[in-house]
Amino acid sequence: MKIAVLSGKGGTGKTLVSVNLAAVIKNSTYIDCDVEEPNGHLFFKPEEVKNQPISVKIPFINHENCTGCRTCVDFCKFNALAYINNKVKVFEDICHSCGGCMQFCPEKAILEKEKEIGHIEIGQSQDVTVVSGILNTGEATGVPIIKALLQHTQGNEELTVIDCPPGSACIVMESIKDADYCILVAEPTLFGVHNLNMVHDLVKLFNKPYGVVLNKCLEGDNPAEQYCDEQNICVLSKIPFNKELGTMNSNGLIVARESHDYHEIFDQLMKRVMRRYFYETVTHT
Repeated sequence: MKIAVLSGKGGTGKTLVSVNLAAVIKNSTYIDCDVEEPNGHLFFKPEEVKNQPISVKIPFINHENCTGCRTCVDFCKFNALAYINNKVKVFEDICHSCGGCMQFCPEKAILEKEKEIGHIEIGQSQDVTVVSGILNTGEATGVPIIKALLQHTQGNEELTVIDCPPGSACIVMESIKDADYCILVAEPTLFGVHNLNMVHDLVKLFNKPYGVVLNKCLEGDNPAEQYCDEQNICVLSKIPFNKELGTMNSNGLIVARESHDYHEIFDQLMKRVMRRYFYETVTHT
């Protein structure tokens, strides 16, 4: 089973939930798909880390065969190709590696070469396999790295927690497309409602079963909880605003491993996710 944890913005507690869920599950896999700013490894501190470079294919022009027809330039909707001084120039930083220019070139003057855009780190933290993706600075998209990360879930019978990037862009869509269940993490504010609504629309678009975790909860009005009531969304857990939790989290500690009370909170969250998943799966079939 693959559980994706997402939120409409950074700082809501998405990694807090992801890391601690993985920690309370025996023999689990944690995948950090926030490839622009991965930080799950700061909590797990994995050992015996192995690195795997990730590359994409970009066009390489054979100028001897090129006739200057500009078919490739006209094809590229990202403006990664231009005809300058009687030669086709490739702007590697904005190329999306679709390969279309090579396919459409009538003279077969376009070849491909490898370009490294980042890497994956794989290590172990107690009984959790920790897999993180790191995108090189300045690269246009982290989707190829996320695809490589999620290959680690193929044929994996272990329970997997996917820590998604914040927001609802393409990299988030790639992160959740094969997930079995989605957890939406939200803050109890009006701004939190706006961001919750954004990812709520996304999981509905992908037709994924989902529930909400409300983080940093205080006594009194909770606009995010009111939104869940109005939209008939299951609130899986309410994590209270707590100085002790904030301190442990800021110190890079996994609270489920440090505190029995927090271990119980995330263990109960995991059990409720499982119940909701199987209930919704049976209901929809």
